[in-house]
Amino acid sequence: MFDYEVLKLLWWVLVGVLLIGFAITDGYDLGAAGLLPIVGKNDNERRVVVNAVAPHWDGNQVWLVTAGGAIFAAWPMVYATAFSGFYWAMVLVLFALLMRPMAFEYRSKVEPHQQKWCDLALFISGTVPSLVFGVAFGNLFQGYDFNLDTFLRSTLNGSFWSLLNPFALLCGVVSLSMILMQGACWLGLRTEGGVEKRAVIAARRLAIVVIVAFAVAGFWVAHIPGFEITSVIDGNAASNPLHKTVVVVESGRWLANYSKYPITLLAPVLGFLGAIGVILLAGRKASLTFISSSICQLGIITTAGASLFPFILPSSSNPSVSLTVWDATSSQLTLGIMTFVAAVFVPIILAYTTWCFYKMWGRIGVKHIEDNGHSLY
Repeated sequence: MFDYEVLKLLWWVLVGVLLIGFAITDGYDLGAAGLLPIVGKNDNERRVVVNAVAPHWDGNQVWLVTAGGAIFAAWPMVYATAFSGFYWAMVLVLFALLMRPMAFEYRSKVEPHQQKWCDLALFISGTVPSLVFGVAFGNLFQGYDFNLDTFLRSTLNGSFWSLLNPFALLCGVVSLSMILMQGACWLGLRTEGGVEKRAVIAARRLAIVVIVAFAVAGFWVAHIPGFEITSVIDGNAASNPLHKTVVVVESGRWLANYSKYPITLLAPVLGFLGAIGVILLAGRKASLTFISSSICQLGIITTAGASLFPFILPSSSNPSVSLTVWDATSSQLTLGIMTFVAAVFVPIILAYTTWCFYKMWGRIGVKHIEDNGHSLY
């Protein structure tokens, strides 16, 4: 099949594809929920927002679940270290996401004065995960405070509050604004009336925030210390993060891959062009606006991955034990089996997702809600 080095690279790409798929699909669910208080001014308009995403959100959640499973199977040391270190952040995300199905299911079944709590739950379920995911990526660029002993057991330092540093929070703003933009573009595509008009305005404004925040983050990341492997790496060797040396470079290291692999420059270009496309197309071509927003998600996430490569989880306390694509993966046999499984099931997921969108397509407005009040969320 493939040799070990190719499999390591392949699964780095596949995990990135899963994260991008999550940002594009479940991202508009999260974004629409986060915009609920802004674009929905009364109960019927908020029901329009809910019903624009409710038929798809649980299917879109497959991307997040699959990404988590892929990280566990392909990068077990990364999974163990990151999920232990980001434990409280992950708990926060999970509790926020748990609010979503309950709010969807019960919003139309509770008394009117209780619906505000469902709306608040949806808002939290949309904004909190979007912010935390960005903060997590921001901390990757600075390195996480962990160490490994000779048995590859991780020792964690720091706390949840140490994750909330200025650069990480800026990355959180990038993540939150781009997810909210995705939600606004989806609502512009799937709704009509007042909700659509307000979603178009929100999409343009959020695109401006994305451009500014992404540019500032890019300037900032060029001036923070980065990590560089100084020892010879054998991509076909057995994974062991202790068999390398890493030094800290004061500035510019996270931009080195763009000169080494010029094709990676396409990633930030797509990020900016996608957001600019949203500004120019919102209110004119709804489908192209959503495509532009999706391209922006693709560009920004790929930019982060290309900058960090080959690092997956750098260590700030002992850089030489940082986890990378070359030394934090599962065995060649495991990656080979996973590649076969992915080749079979990913097309199936794409096929049924496409079919669901085809069967449930159409715009939703207040009149549709009023005419079908008892059969909709």
